[in-house]
Amino acid sequence: MMKSRLLLLLAVMSSTLPLSAIADKVALAELCPHLVGEWQGTAANPALDPMAVTTSIMCSADQRNLYISVSRGSRFSNSETWWFRQQQETVLLVYGNGVTEDVTQQLTLYQQADSFSFLGEGEINQRPALVQLQFDPIKANNQQPQGGWQWQQSAHYLDDDSEQYQVVRALSLLKP
Repeated sequence: MMKSRLLLLLAVMSSTLPLSAIADKVALAELCPHLVGEWQGTAANPALDPMAVTTSIMCSADQRNLYISVSRGSRFSNSETWWFRQQQETVLLVYGNGVTEDVTQQLTLYQQADSFSFLGEGEINQRPALVQLQFDPIKANNQQPQGGWQWQQSAHYLDDDSEQYQVVRALSLLKP
């Protein structure tokens, strides 16, 4: 039941418009204070069952570097790292998982209301794509009194006629 709900959620989320059409360009310093800390949650993609993960997020003192480490078991047998570095108007991402070659991408960070979205061109699953890494706040409730973030990784494949982003993976970031 949980898997079918998650897949439905992923399908609904993939039909949203990219934020760049209605959002403001911002620097990493706008996002850093919201994400710093230790998080627990689940990671899922359309092909696999959800997995429990822990995520550690750090920012440099000048808030020009954001470092995300997702625990072992999220996609590969070892952890993966996401290093975002502010460079002028864009953000350089270096992604590593210890299994495949590291990936480097230039992204732009946008903010709309309380949500943040990195957008850029790259390659996902060996296919050219427009990449979207979106962070949406999860409101506090009785089950999760401190709230958190939903991190959705999506792609619009350039070799596909579809006009929609497809969810590649989603992670929940919840305070332990």
